[in-house]
Amino acid sequence: MALTLVSADDIRLSPRGIQALVTDQRSDEAHLVQGVVDRDEAALESIYRAYGGAVKSLARRVLSDSTLAEDVVQDVFVTFWNSPGKFDATRGSLRTYLLTIAHRRAVDVVRSEVARTRREENTPPPGPGLDLESEIWQRSQSEIVRNAVAQLGEDERRAISLAYFSGMTYVEVAKTLEEPEGTVKSRIRSGMRKLSDVLGEVAP
Repeated sequence: MALTLVSADDIRLSPRGIQALVTDQRSDEAHLVQGVVDRDEAALESIYRAYGGAVKSLARRVLSDSTLAEDVVQDVFVTFWNSPGKFDATRGSLRTYLLTIAHRRAVDVVRSEVARTRREENTPPPGPGLDLESEIWQRSQSEIVRNAVAQLGEDERRAISLAYFSGMTYVEVAKTLEEPEGTVKSRIRSGMRKLSDVLGEVAP
């Protein structure tokens, strides 16, 4: 019997088909969440296999430490196991919910690490114009941005680094890279769109 191979490019989903996939995914999530509510460890394991990687990736971007990220992952899924009823499917997907918990836990860890470092170094607390939470937020976000920029292609990364981190204008970037100004603008715009996609995945 002959087999007809169909490439991914030949597959087209109608809006109804896309909606059906989304509905199926939410139905699967609801089934797994109910399993956790019923204390089914297999359901929790399925959720971990589906979203554990994304949770760890976010925690590692914020903390820049794999060991601390592992602790955050464990904390996230233990928290979910203990209180699955706090998940509200009407407010977003289970993935988004778990990533939100992960971000909060990771920032708490950064807060603790900053406070510990200050105690060890006898560093005075922030002045009236700053607060600890703002400092933590700035540190975690700067690390996330640096990691996101590192994922760009070399041409886009160089152009964005010069424009945003070195404070150059488009004209100055073009002269430095010895490229047409239009090319530089195109690379920066393309890179910024990619950064927006990456950073949007880890927004709290």
